[in-house]
Amino acid sequence: MDPAGKSNFSFWDFLLRLFTPKPAPSAPAPPADDPNEPAKIVTSRVLLLIYNPVMNPATGAKLSQAMGWKRPEDLVRGFIQDILQVSNGMARFEIVERVELDEFPALIDGFRYTLQSYLDVLNKVQPPHTPPMVDYQAILTRHNILNRVAQNQIDEVWVFAFPHAGFYESTMGGAGAFWCNAPPLAGTNTCPRRFIVMGFSYERGVGEMLESFGHRAESLLEKTFSKTSGEANLYRKFTRYDKEYPGQAEVGTIHFAPNSESDYDWNNPRLVKSACDDWYNFPNFKGITRQVNASEWGNGDMRAHHLWWFKHIPHTAGRKNGIANNWWQYIMDPNLVK
Repeated sequence: MDPAGKSNFSFWDFLLRLFTPKPAPSAPAPPADDPNEPAKIVTSRVLLLIYNPVMNPATGAKLSQAMGWKRPEDLVRGFIQDILQVSNGMARFEIVERVELDEFPALIDGFRYTLQSYLDVLNKVQPPHTPPMVDYQAILTRHNILNRVAQNQIDEVWVFAFPHAGFYESTMGGAGAFWCNAPPLAGTNTCPRRFIVMGFSYERGVGEMLESFGHRAESLLEKTFSKTSGEANLYRKFTRYDKEYPGQAEVGTIHFAPNSESDYDWNNPRLVKSACDDWYNFPNFKGITRQVNASEWGNGDMRAHHLWWFKHIPHTAGRKNGIANNWWQYIMDPNLVK
């Protein structure tokens, strides 16, 4: 205002303000560090799909039975119990619906195995069909998965199938989906929530389920810590093994134990120095190290190694550098990964 009480704001000022670009809104600030933030228990609601076609109509024997493979129910039960135990109760799964399908799923080009053509593949009479990938879009549409995730009815999908069914071990869909041991699911951006589709096989065991879930965990934690560097990237520290970091091994990865010299080398008797025990003190490391070898993680047993690895995942209260000290919440819920 001028001394006479008249406004100095002109029409040209109005135009200038009208057409001046507004600054882009800033990204929300990360949660403040809080050493007392409670550890978040995450329960994931699962849609369970089982492709288990009847192989003998006379007896009703299904593929899993006819081939002497595992019962999906036993695998689900064992896996859920394992994850509950190694996460100290932080990670829980609830099967909200179970759908068993008497069919072979369509592959990406529309091909479906028949009973005979699939047996020909198993008996090596014919090679597996190519392209080998399953038609995820058909499954998402048939089971209304995007809408059910969007409406908070389910959080993820588990698919049990058989060798050559064409499923990834894990893949992510939804808005902002990222690599989860496989490329994101195309055509799912309309779903406002991220979700994961796990691909399991009832030809294998719980150990292989933990393997698939372990790679999911690696992808999610890699993304969680992707904006941290150096010693602040605690996940990179967690995954160190002696071959890559001589004398500085920690817990390692799903494929590489602290002393592994190659993929899946879980039965190596070589002793190496490791700080694996110090992860039980997280976040208050004490500098504890000792010599370890395969006797620590089951002497080559896949399930035993993976359980040992998961037991070291931090699950405590607090938050540092904007990341919760309970890493299980990110493994269980990709929507918590910022």
